[in-house]
Amino acid sequence: MRAIVATDQKAGPEGLTLTDLPYPAADNNEVVVQVCAASMTPGELTWPSTWTDRAGNARTVSVPGHEVSGVVAELGYGTTGLSLGQRVFGLTDWSRNGSLAEYVAVEARNLAPLPADVEHEVAVAAAISGLTAWQALHVHARLEAGQTILIHGVAGAVGYLAAQLAREVGAEVIGTGRARDREVAAGLRAFVDLAGQELTDVGQVDVVFDVLGGDVLDASAALVRPGGTLVTITEPPRILPPDGRAIFFVVEPDRAQLTEIAHRLRDGRLAPRIGAVDPLEATAAAFGPDAPRGRGKTVIRVR
Repeated sequence: MRAIVATDQKAGPEGLTLTDLPYPAADNNEVVVQVCAASMTPGELTWPSTWTDRAGNARTVSVPGHEVSGVVAELGYGTTGLSLGQRVFGLTDWSRNGSLAEYVAVEARNLAPLPADVEHEVAVAAAISGLTAWQALHVHARLEAGQTILIHGVAGAVGYLAAQLAREVGAEVIGTGRARDREVAAGLRAFVDLAGQELTDVGQVDVVFDVLGGDVLDASAALVRPGGTLVTITEPPRILPPDGRAIFFVVEPDRAQLTEIAHRLRDGRLAPRIGAVDPLEATAAAFGPDAPRGRGKTVIRVR
């Protein structure tokens, strides 16, 4: 099969190459997915799990990409809940070869059925971003109707979906970003241009969801009202809310949550912001330093 591989941890996306690899084998409770669409987070090329296996042994060749949408091509022994030929989407394992290939082996529990009328490109754009937003709002922040949430990077892949989920709950949404993001992030109570406005102008909110980290995360602690929650996916907070919770988390695969996302994709309650859609052989350029940024999730069409 054709696959994109990384062999140099320091090379970044420019070091990605297209090559032939053996067809993967499905272990117990796994499936092999024929990949239709995939995506990756450029930062994953620096993650330790990209370069080590589950036992901690070094990997010199790694197939990146943890977002996948495709069709079940093979069932491993004992696999339940999925069937041959079924359309699925979800996340691949962190410490194994990923989705930027024509086939990938995945634990069945990491995947959910994909309705026939949801395109693979749409599903893959909502896989890791949608799960991250869902877990931030519903699992960690426990966002409720009538509350106010501040979402940093509201025009990004995660923030864009988080804003939609927050509005569905009945929360008021304040977003941050750059001036060019103001029109993209429509339907907000307010928008803060991080380059030209002060975060303190926001006042206090019930929930802050951070995807930026650094100084923005530090300044966000003071914005959380008593009993509120600061949730981040970037790094453990260095400054804590005076009278609230602070949570750092890493997204986890979850079939039930993916199914909820699929329902919303199907009926239009959730729509990811998709940027470029490129073929597998263009992966290095699609994620390289010259690729356009801030236009939505980059998707690789494999089949």
